[in-house]
Amino acid sequence: METRRVVIRFPKHLLDKPITSQLVKDHDLDFNILRADVTQDSEGLLVMGLTGKKTNLDKGLRWAREQGVDVQPLAKEIIRNDKLCVHCGACVNVCPTDALTIDAESREVAFNSNRCIACELCVPACPFQAMEVAF
Repeated sequence: METRRVVIRFPKHLLDKPITSQLVKDHDLDFNILRADVTQDSEGLLVMGLTGKKTNLDKGLRWAREQGVDVQPLAKEIIRNDKLCVHCGACVNVCPTDALTIDAESREVAFNSNRCIACELCVPACPFQAMEVAF
């Protein structure tokens, strides 16, 4: 099994079609929507984690592109510089996916990069510049 994080953009004319449903159902993929911004009068945006066999992922993403959907890999990620982090928790309050949490026992900030959608909200929130964007 393989997991890929992708950014999927739907043109306005495809918003009423079940593209995501068909992508995961017809190609035997599991999905996790990490971020969504879909409005009726403009394009749709999904940041998704897709999991399945490599051949199914390749076929499914190729199929989505053939439907007119723009599919790009999530090309950036957030990393934490542990030497700079003082575990103040400023980043925790702005993280929309709970990739940054405070451990109840140690009172230290834990960073789960698998939950991170690279929205970058934590970068300016960190007073010690411990959160960085990596391309």
